[in-house]
Amino acid sequence: MKCLLLSTIAIIFTTINAQNLSDLSFGTNSSLEVSTWNIEWFPKSGQSTVDSVSIIIQSLDIDIYALQEISDTNMFKQMIENIEGYDYYFKSGWFAGLAYVYKSGTVEIDTVYEIYTEEPYWRPFPRSPMVMDFNFMGSQYFIINNHFKCCGDGNMNLSDSWDEETRRYDASNLLKDYIDVNLSEENVIVLGDLNDILTDPSAHNVFQTILDDDLNFLFADIDIANGPSSGWSYPNWPSHIDHIFITNELYGIFDNSSSLIQTIQIDENMAGGFNEYDNKISDHLPVAIKLDNNLTINDELLEPNIFQLTNYPNPFNSTTTIFYEILNPGFVNISIHDISGYLIEQLVNQNNIPGLYSLEWNANPFSSGIYFYTITMGNQSMTQKMLLLK
Repeated sequence: MKCLLLSTIAIIFTTINAQNLSDLSFGTNSSLEVSTWNIEWFPKSGQSTVDSVSIIIQSLDIDIYALQEISDTNMFKQMIENIEGYDYYFKSGWFAGLAYVYKSGTVEIDTVYEIYTEEPYWRPFPRSPMVMDFNFMGSQYFIINNHFKCCGDGNMNLSDSWDEETRRYDASNLLKDYIDVNLSEENVIVLGDLNDILTDPSAHNVFQTILDDDLNFLFADIDIANGPSSGWSYPNWPSHIDHIFITNELYGIFDNSSSLIQTIQIDENMAGGFNEYDNKISDHLPVAIKLDNNLTINDELLEPNIFQLTNYPNPFNSTTTIFYEILNPGFVNISIHDISGYLIEQLVNQNNIPGLYSLEWNANPFSSGIYFYTITMGNQSMTQKMLLLK
């Protein structure tokens, strides 16, 4: 009788003190947060999964979720449409879908597109990487969402092109090549369920080429990979296989004391622990990075001068109109650069009073391609991209 009473008290005590999914937190107003999360054939347990994932997305308050394994597209869309402040981009694949869920009020999407979609790349990429080009608090970023081939024996056999490790090795190198050629000076975050560990010996490490190029690339989660298994993203077969790596343009921000990366231990906020999480939600835990550039959306110390900057039409043929709004009086400069960063034209270089402005840019002398226009006012600036098609 005494043992039964003590067990009952213990259960009651655990229930009272157990955290709920709504107690989860991660995001702030002063940082960009991005998470990779394989949510295993969503929704794994039907409406119960939908309800739980909806609470998690809202509670973590992350700016962008890069998701893998969306199975039921209708339930996914309905879920996001019912989450206030978030929107989604979904691309259905023949073998599970990749998706982005993002804060529509703070993340301004430019384009979302897939790379390596042609048949020769189906071997390294069973699911084509999905690139998001977006602006956040006046800066441009690129995220590449991935889901690499799974499984293998841990030994890379480069003489066998269909060896699972070789496929992941080739995929890693192709991602690096794409960034080196197309995004060499951009803020790039590559993430996803990459289905392999960072700590294999170099001869069998599918990420070795990226790890060796530490002047340009950093696996932000390398300390997690080298740390205790309690911090790894895949507890069922204890391993850390969900990764985030960044380009050197983001090294300084990531070095800030308030920036961090961690595996989000959602299971610790569920009464049934990881067994409940695994049965109801996923066998992967999300990995999230917080990049704090010491800015804030509602900064009381630094009143913003620039409110918005956009152009229409975009893409355009020959001419486009640039619109901008100034909140405080001051000296304004608007300039246009080509994709190599060369200054090709200065449109505004004068004092402006607060108000809405528009100006037309005639691009007839220039060839088709991507151009960037930047507004600078004091120590603040904002850059947008436009595409000229002739």
